[in-house]
Amino acid sequence: GSSLLTGPEGLMAKERENLKRLKCLRRYRQRYGVEALLHRQLKERRMLATDGAAQQAHTTRSSQRCLAFVDDVRCSNQSLPMTRHCLTHICQDANQTLFKPCQGSEEVPCHKPVPVSLSEDPCCPLHLRLPPQMYVPEQVLAVPEELETAPTDLYLSAAELQPTESLPLEFSD
Repeated sequence: GSSLLTGPEGLMAKERENLKRLKCLRRYRQRYGVEALLHRQLKERRMLATDGAAQQAHTTRSSQRCLAFVDDVRCSNQSLPMTRHCLTHICQDANQTLFKPCQGSEEVPCHKPVPVSLSEDPCCPLHLRLPPQMYVPEQVLAVPEELETAPTDLYLSAAELQPTESLPLEFSD
């Protein structure tokens, strides 16, 4: 390859054409001039944009805490993704639609946040109302008197079960 690239002296027309093609293939995807400059600037802008956004997202995400205050003390829990409140205080955000407070019962009010589901009034596991029992145990049937007192002459006694003649026992593997 290197001897071909020394120069066109002494090469035949076909060899010169092949040499020209080889040189074109070597720089096929390289950019030159204004195109190369614009491409490099675009790459730099993309690197700055992605590095800056990733670094900014990392720093804000790792330091983002819940904005709720409990007894004049800020909550120290980490906020949920894409929100400003933690799971405990998410219902304080008026714009969110994924959680509702549990209604609880009359005796024990409960305000735990529970995810909105297909039911109208979602409840926490403590206040979940179970559906009525679908299984009804079968009634025990009364056994008639005549079946309870079965005749005993149908059964053989232990003496009747003994063999009368001794037969040789054969065992096989």
